[in-house]
Amino acid sequence: MAVQGTRGRGAGRPTLEEVAARAGVGRGTVSRVINGSPRVSATTRAAVEAAVAELGYVPNTAARALAANRTDAIALVVPEPETRFFAEPYFSDMLRGVGAELADTEMQLLLIFAGSDRERARLAQYLAAHRVDGVLLVSVHADDPLPDLLAELEIPAVISGPRSAAEALPSVDSDNYGGARSAVEHLLARGRTRIAHITGRLDVYGAQRRLDGYRDALRDSGRPLDELLVERGDFTEDGGARAMTALLARRPDLDAVFAASDVTAAGARHILREAGRRIPDDVALVGYDDSAIARHMDPPLTSVRQPIEEMGRSMIDLLLTEIAARRPAPPPPPRTGHQVVLATELVVRTSA
Repeated sequence: MAVQGTRGRGAGRPTLEEVAARAGVGRGTVSRVINGSPRVSATTRAAVEAAVAELGYVPNTAARALAANRTDAIALVVPEPETRFFAEPYFSDMLRGVGAELADTEMQLLLIFAGSDRERARLAQYLAAHRVDGVLLVSVHADDPLPDLLAELEIPAVISGPRSAAEALPSVDSDNYGGARSAVEHLLARGRTRIAHITGRLDVYGAQRRLDGYRDALRDSGRPLDELLVERGDFTEDGGARAMTALLARRPDLDAVFAASDVTAAGARHILREAGRRIPDDVALVGYDDSAIARHMDPPLTSVRQPIEEMGRSMIDLLLTEIAARRPAPPPPPRTGHQVVLATELVVRTSA
């Protein structure tokens, strides 16, 4: 004889109607309890929750999302080649922070690369179909059309670093200007007088701000600005090596280098060693990011630490607030502002 309240193995997945019948309420009441509506009494909520537990009911989240006109998915879009994503610790740290903040939600995370024209065109079609509830944009260049496309499609979006000082989209960034100033001021305090800078890509606003911080730190110390000590890089190791080669050819008497990233500093270090320059005896070296590369370099690299994982968490925080604000239900109070700038810290090691 079957015991009341049990289901046979062939009975299939419990339905919303069965939960309602077991709890002695209507289907709509069960739906309100499952969706967290406050318009249910404590007694009714307890009865429904007991029925859900007894029957082993699992809500159909896909159907719920469809009915609510949402996808429960967020895209992390990287407008860079895949090779750069996997070569630079910045991206993995960002992804780690994003994943940690999403862990307690029902949102799925999609990683999308858009480094080529073909990939961008395919992404534009995907986004136009509104297959995600929101987008995180990482490593955005000044001329990138993706932020404007998202605004046109009215898709909530947050970017890691504004495109300019007049950025209209919500953004999360570190204090690039202050971080660069702290690096150069440290080198000046250590008696370095001919400090070079290898920039990042200058169509990235964060790289521009690091260059501004470098220049202002020198200017405020009374040092003349020597543009021969500035060489463009691209945040890559090869770019750092090329820039260092050019700097040594122009100013062989340089005694310090501030690189716009740890990966760039690694490329510069290789060229300095090939040229017979000792670090830090002959040339002090400072990077940016304080990634694992900085800790494992020989000698260990002095670097500006930016809280990359926290940036990823803050981006999700902002995006979920943006998504909620566009839904009929009242949005949760935002925990962060529209433009978030997180503090940096100079971590001093042997290289400087």
